[in-house]
Amino acid sequence: MDLRVTIGNLVLPTPVCVASGTFGYGSEYEKLVDFSSIGAVFTKAVTLEPKAGNDIPRIIETPAGLLNSIGLANVGVEKFLTEKIPFLSQLSCMIIPNVAGSTEEEYVKVIERLESSSVFSGYEINISCPNVKKGVLAFGTDPKMVESLTKLLRKGTNKPLIIKLTPNVTDITVIAQAAEQGGADAVSCINTLVGMVIDINAKRTVLHAGTGGLSGPAIRPVGVAMVHKVGSAVSIPVIGIGGIMSAEDALQYFLAGASAVQIGTANFIDPSASAAILKGIKEYCKREHLSCIQDLHYLLQ
Repeated sequence: MDLRVTIGNLVLPTPVCVASGTFGYGSEYEKLVDFSSIGAVFTKAVTLEPKAGNDIPRIIETPAGLLNSIGLANVGVEKFLTEKIPFLSQLSCMIIPNVAGSTEEEYVKVIERLESSSVFSGYEINISCPNVKKGVLAFGTDPKMVESLTKLLRKGTNKPLIIKLTPNVTDITVIAQAAEQGGADAVSCINTLVGMVIDINAKRTVLHAGTGGLSGPAIRPVGVAMVHKVGSAVSIPVIGIGGIMSAEDALQYFLAGASAVQIGTANFIDPSASAAILKGIKEYCKREHLSCIQDLHYLLQ
């Protein structure tokens, strides 16, 4: 079976990737996973300057999920290039940094610095970040801002641009179409849902920041539905994310129209989850007599 997935000028060897924010910079999982079973490592977010992130507590378990408010804590692009590339360059899978910023200029500068390395196969653009020049409105909630940012970044690289969509909008298809019009090669769908947990005895929110991003099995039905909607609205590949814990979960995304998937919260529970999910996908496709992974798109009744 042909497991390859094409995104722009990039060919992923397998359709199962690991999601940004759940896999660190890869080295954290060095002795725990078989990197040859992973299509791409989507790294922890990279910003222009180092970020300490939000105060603790900034992560909490919820029924069927996790709520996090990490605040994009990262080493910054310069240390990322000097300290993280030596390990990443040795991996057998593709490396795709997740890029974040608070202004268009910051995104552009991060891409400019990352372009100095040949290690990276593409970029995933986190548009859930607040734009400080627009009254902290998140980039990903305004289609005009999404198209403008994508066009700017498109000028700075020939590598695939993957725009990571937030579900916290009225109509996600409008945002996906704006990304496509701006020159995106794919969209990843979805980022976390806004949530809150309150300690009823202390009478305050558990997370220091108040709200956080909900991930895990609880959001899988939302993710599958949004991938189906986005896949019907754009002609570029859609990468499915959200609550994938098993091959069965991943297959729902493929049947909904995803070209590839990212495993997130499951990595915290079982670092080998991506390999097990890939194995299950292969077994299903064999039973269904499919010749390539994209044939799954045509099975939904």
